[in-house]
Amino acid sequence: MKLSDMLEMAAYTDPGLLRSRNEDAVFADAALGIAILADGMGGYNAGEVASGMACTLLATGFARFVPTCNEHIDGGGDPAFVRQHLVDEVMAANRAIFHAAQGESRYVGMGTTLVLAWFYDNRVGVAHVGDSRFYRLRRNDFELLTRDHSLLQEQIDSGMISPEEARFAEHRNLVTRALGVYPEVDVEVHVHDVQAGDLLLLCSDGLSEMVDEEGIKQTLQTLGGNLELAAEQLVHLANDNGGRDNISVILIRVLGDYAVARGWARRLWAVMK
Repeated sequence: MKLSDMLEMAAYTDPGLLRSRNEDAVFADAALGIAILADGMGGYNAGEVASGMACTLLATGFARFVPTCNEHIDGGGDPAFVRQHLVDEVMAANRAIFHAAQGESRYVGMGTTLVLAWFYDNRVGVAHVGDSRFYRLRRNDFELLTRDHSLLQEQIDSGMISPEEARFAEHRNLVTRALGVYPEVDVEVHVHDVQAGDLLLLCSDGLSEMVDEEGIKQTLQTLGGNLELAAEQLVHLANDNGGRDNISVILIRVLGDYAVARGWARRLWAVMK
């Protein structure tokens, strides 16, 4: 069974109502099991350069790696292996964006948030930097599986401000980590089990700041049977609530088991293909 038969993906990105251009970038490929969302920042068009580079570099890297990984599965199912490869890929993209900025004065200081999901062997490895998010809807439970790297989140963690007050605080979009700003970056990675029926959401802060979690959950529960429509509706809701930033979403529905065959089963599958 191909991975693309077990995963369904839909991506949607929109500039919002107040921005003249879209500095978000998205990539989703069910056959690779990869979803990438980047929210760029910087002067001129540097933000869209940084986010576009992040998506292109990471997508290209995984397109080269995934077929090889499938052929050498014995290490591939190990969560530690997944974590390390995600860190390595994101660090390489970070260095490339940083060096590109050093070679072009108008791009100096450009950066991008990142949330990347790698679906593999009934798991998903999630790498993130900044305040783009990864949510999971499992039956009736809607859960945020990433923690923002932002000044606001640090203030919440320290007790300086409550989560309710945070929704109306100033400087909500000040991130404490971004891809490409420095030669090295601290990448946060977690590996989660995946079940058939799970609905996963990657989004930029253009959605999470404009639509509360209950509104997102209700939309997914109502329209989750049609991912394209659900993605469009989430963007429309963000615009209806002000659309102050670019808005990007990627939705993934898990249709069934995608465990990778091992040992004799893998050898038999290779003969049968």
